[in-house]
Amino acid sequence: MEKRLNAKTALVTGASRGIGRAVALRLAAEGALVYLAADGTEGELDETAAACKAAGAPQAFWGVHDLAHAAVPEAMIATAHARMRRIDILVNNAGVRVRKAFGEFTREEFDRTVAINLRAPFFASQAVVPIMRAQGGGHIVHMASQLGIVASRYGAIYNLTKAGLIQLTRAMALELAADGISVNAVCPGPVTTEGFLAGRNPGELEQRARDVPIGRFGTAEEVAGVVAFLCSKDAGYVIGHALVMDGGYVVH
Repeated sequence: MEKRLNAKTALVTGASRGIGRAVALRLAAEGALVYLAADGTEGELDETAAACKAAGAPQAFWGVHDLAHAAVPEAMIATAHARMRRIDILVNNAGVRVRKAFGEFTREEFDRTVAINLRAPFFASQAVVPIMRAQGGGHIVHMASQLGIVASRYGAIYNLTKAGLIQLTRAMALELAADGISVNAVCPGPVTTEGFLAGRNPGELEQRARDVPIGRFGTAEEVAGVVAFLCSKDAGYVIGHALVMDGGYVVH
């Protein structure tokens, strides 16, 4: 594999499993030094850091950061910057989802989902922008969702936060492009992670797969490949884009 990210540094949130882990591994394979952030998963983070070094990262650091707390995004950026001495790439991937019928959500579920899915990317990005400006540029990628564009049952809060991330992407890109900071979002459809598969019966999964024109779910590795592209020179003219990768679902 061509190492498009040699000498770059990357911070990935939600990096201990699923899409975040796949993104970290792909950026490592592309030559980036990585900082892995997640909440309360020390063993998984340590194992993922070892896998990143085996994949090609010159170094891999990790830290436990609970992004549900207001001051943590800025502290995470400061810690990662102290360890890596620069931050070229920020991937705001951490997210949570509560599946309930509208009318049954609690205020606590609303606050926590908004805090992790929307507030944390907002303030982590604000904290990293001065660092990237001083470096002469950088890349910020928000992990949005197909469900920020189309609605789904039992996902009102999640849909709200992902739609917000897409609009945040556009607003940030408009302001930061002149500083050499590219901001884009990735909008995956259903991806075969533990989080997506949990609690779904075989019949439901078969129906969901039939709803996708390509006839299957995506993989975390496919999402990681798109993120790596957006963080490379190959995407130098891609600014403020919400890249949908959902097997064609939103086209019908």
